[in-house]
Amino acid sequence: MRKQVLSLLVENNPGVTSHISGLFSRRGYNIDSFSSGVTADPRYTRITIVATGDEQILEQIEKQLAKLEDVVDIKKLENGSSVTRELILVKIRAKDTERQPILNVTEIFHGKVVDVTHDSMVIELTGHQDKLDAFLDLLSGYEILELARTGLTGLSRGISDVVMLDEDGKRVSL
Repeated sequence: MRKQVLSLLVENNPGVTSHISGLFSRRGYNIDSFSSGVTADPRYTRITIVATGDEQILEQIEKQLAKLEDVVDIKKLENGSSVTRELILVKIRAKDTERQPILNVTEIFHGKVVDVTHDSMVIELTGHQDKLDAFLDLLSGYEILELARTGLTGLSRGISDVVMLDEDGKRVSL
């Protein structure tokens, strides 16, 4: 079993995320993470999906996604040839005396405190999943009250595989 990160460029139509997640549901495939957002061109949305499976399942997922009408392009985001990141927000129980050690760890990981109350702190951190997991591991002595993760998002490196589309949705060369 291995993880595969797929970056999809899809038409920004109502129900497109439902169609894609439905494909996974109907075939019994698991989605480890799913993130989406409109691109610089509002006609299109970039969706990043992380799925786990054996080679045959991952190949089948890619083929089934390619058959969907709204899918314009699919890229595998491989280590070394892509940049991937995830965002986490962590709410930690923190009294006055506990804040400085938490701040020290947060600074090491280039995180940011985005909220403080009398008894808690919310920290924002972005990076590779391994970095985020290491940060959470160092907070294991503190009570994590809530945790939210966005899931991976990413882009391939360089311009060689960038897909540009004209007003009619046809591919154009760079």
